[in-house]
Amino acid sequence: MTRRLPGIIGVHHIGVSVPDLGKAREFYLDVLGAVEEVEPLSWADNPFIDQVVGLEGSAAEQFFCRLGNLQIEVFQYSAPKQAPQDPRRGVNEYGYTHIALQVEDVTAVHDRIVAAGLPVHTPPMLEGITMDEHGVKHGYAGTYCRDFFGNVFEILEIHETPEILPI
Repeated sequence: MTRRLPGIIGVHHIGVSVPDLGKAREFYLDVLGAVEEVEPLSWADNPFIDQVVGLEGSAAEQFFCRLGNLQIEVFQYSAPKQAPQDPRRGVNEYGYTHIALQVEDVTAVHDRIVAAGLPVHTPPMLEGITMDEHGVKHGYAGTYCRDFFGNVFEILEIHETPEILPI
């Protein structure tokens, strides 16, 4: 029996810094279908936020959106200035490499991503999903994709299978 440590309830949100908040809205809201649930926020000249984010003289705009059970907080910092992001940054680089989004229909989501002109590493291997004699799907299929800025995300359709657990 594993012991659950007290304190953590679950993941509340993931924060993503982007160079263009408008393109990020297009990606999260229009392409992925996220919903904005709270008013956007902006700040500048706020010593408290500077301490929280660990940046001196920070200024940014942000919005929160929900994708199923996941919230994403998206920032565009106007200060301090940062170096451009490599849009082909390898998933082997240190740090968070991707977020995985469980979807109902991997083909439909893949098609929307491609229609938006976004990079997909490879089409999902649909052979990984089978249907038994009772019409019940088993297995999973997925692939890595990138947003307009090169951030990697994975789309996964998961059905009953011992290889991977759904959310």
